Amino acid sequence: MTETRKYTVAGMSCAHCERAVRTELLRVSGVEAVEIDLATKRVVAAGVGLDDAALRAAIEEAGYEAA
Repeated sequence: MTETRKYTVAGMSCAHCERAVRTELLRVSGVEAVEIDLATKRVVAAGVGLDDAALRAAIEEAGYEAA
């Protein structure tokens, strides 16, 4: 069953920011898709068996903080 995790990621403002966050999130086990809305700073990760701590760590690895 696919599940989703939603985060607000302040500081994202351009395509480079979006690409960095998407790349790191897609490396996390179980993540199948990532949707990012730069206007609202919303990030949605979808997949199976998602680990909140791992997703937050991936966003931090990209240089941002998840709220």
